[in-house]
Amino acid sequence: MEEEKSHVEVLLETGSDYARKKIELYKLKAIDKSADIVSTIAADITIVSILILFVLVINIGLALWLGELLGRTYYGFFVVAGFYLLSGIIFYTFRDKLIKYPVRNSIIKHALKLD
Repeated sequence: MEEEKSHVEVLLETGSDYARKKIELYKLKAIDKSADIVSTIAADITIVSILILFVLVINIGLALWLGELLGRTYYGFFVVAGFYLLSGIIFYTFRDKLIKYPVRNSIIKHALKLD
């Protein structure tokens, strides 16, 4: 009888070790996914920040150049602002197709690692 008890105890101990290891594995997988998502977001924010600065400087130069061509400096800024107003209207109209769905799908792809 004592031998059976020891087998049961061994079985329970092995089962509890397995459960602890499984919980630890899930924790490590969650940390890995979180780190991957955060590092991807940080890299994307850095790239987008640099691109925003580039576009800003290009737009100022374009506005000044157009203003020189049109005879008044502020005309160039009006033309560039009109372009961005038109672009904003187009993006607003098609925001789901152009922005919402691709961003959502990208987040899901990164979270599930469907590379």
